[in-house]
Amino acid sequence: MKKILKFTLAAIVVLITLAALVWALNVRDEFDVKVPVATAAASDSLIARGAYLARAGNCMACHTARGGASYAGGLGIATPFGTVFTSNLTPDDNTGIGSWSSAHFWRAMHNGRSKNGRLLYPAFPYPNYTQVTREDSDALYAYLKSLPAVEQPNRPHALRFPYQTQAALAVWRALFFSPGVYQPDASRNAEWNRGAYLVRGLGHCSACHTARNALGASSTDLDLAGGVIPMQNWYAPSLTSPHEAGVSDWDRQHIVSLLKNGVSPRASVTGPMAEVVLRSTQYLTDDDLGAMAQFLKELPDAAAGAAAATATTASVPSAKGAKLYESHCAQCHGDKGQGVPNAYPALAGNRAAIMSSSANLVQIVLSGGYAPATAGNPRPYGMPPFVLVLNDSDIAAVLTHVRSSWGNQAGEVTPIDVNRIRAHQGK
Repeated sequence: MKKILKFTLAAIVVLITLAALVWALNVRDEFDVKVPVATAAASDSLIARGAYLARAGNCMACHTARGGASYAGGLGIATPFGTVFTSNLTPDDNTGIGSWSSAHFWRAMHNGRSKNGRLLYPAFPYPNYTQVTREDSDALYAYLKSLPAVEQPNRPHALRFPYQTQAALAVWRALFFSPGVYQPDASRNAEWNRGAYLVRGLGHCSACHTARNALGASSTDLDLAGGVIPMQNWYAPSLTSPHEAGVSDWDRQHIVSLLKNGVSPRASVTGPMAEVVLRSTQYLTDDDLGAMAQFLKELPDAAAGAAAATATTASVPSAKGAKLYESHCAQCHGDKGQGVPNAYPALAGNRAAIMSSSANLVQIVLSGGYAPATAGNPRPYGMPPFVLVLNDSDIAAVLTHVRSSWGNQAGEVTPIDVNRIRAHQGK
């Protein structure tokens, strides 16, 4: 009897899974994607709006290969499941989106489906872009259609089995994706809602700042509580914790300055976030940056858990670490970690230096740390790489010294921690 019951339950699970799979593969969108017989030419203002929105979404960064034509695709994005190659977004009829209608483009943004209905991989962040309105999607489409057409065939993805199959992707979508345009919160003002729309939608901030599970999906819905960026070994710090990158106690203008210039009196950006500022947020209007600042200031505070995690992992400084700091770091960062205003950041009390995760510190010491060159900060100060100067044991010692001196109380960095990141950089 028990065997029959187990078999029955297993059969039910299989049937439910197959039903979900068939539904996901065959469901039709609620809008018409037939190419219209005739369409009016896009206005200059619509194209300009689309160009601005493309900056907000940082579209060119992914859809342009190194040395390649803008928006012509071909950039390989490494994932835990293999490499996904970005598509050609220029209006070439054969290899780009020249034969697409605005409805086809909207379906890709909103529902993660290509012109022919095939499911798209979420390396294209349609779980975020589904929040984008049809009006903004049409503006983006108008801008892309105004670009010079580039004939460049799309490269096939190099994903391992079974991840390269539409069936596997359909199951993933059934589990982790639901389309839905952003709905304003009636209890909030228009500025907060504009900020939420940009952060959650085109800005796709949760793509980095939210943890992912074993299947590459966000563990929680847009929580912005921090996570490791897959395959890069950079940690995108929590935007909800004042011990990491939360800004609830910041002056609004300091947040705007950080997003616009890459530097502010409270912090500076390096690593992947420097590229976001360089290619995207520095071009946004002060009104939009202010709206994002208001939204980020009012995120739920996750202070208690982060404080406990930091306080219980204090390490002990070593003479070796102190000597290395004196030789390689003190000239810029000060003998007491006080830094130099408007040039080199203080390390005493620096949230980036004492976060639970030390991955970003190791990355910066190995490869150097540079803020982006922006109109508001055209000649940023930077830190040279030490990848050929210090070995794993040296870097571990000096970072442990930084994390345990001048009142800092954070965990030890081990040579294994350093080696793990150094080895990844060599791939």
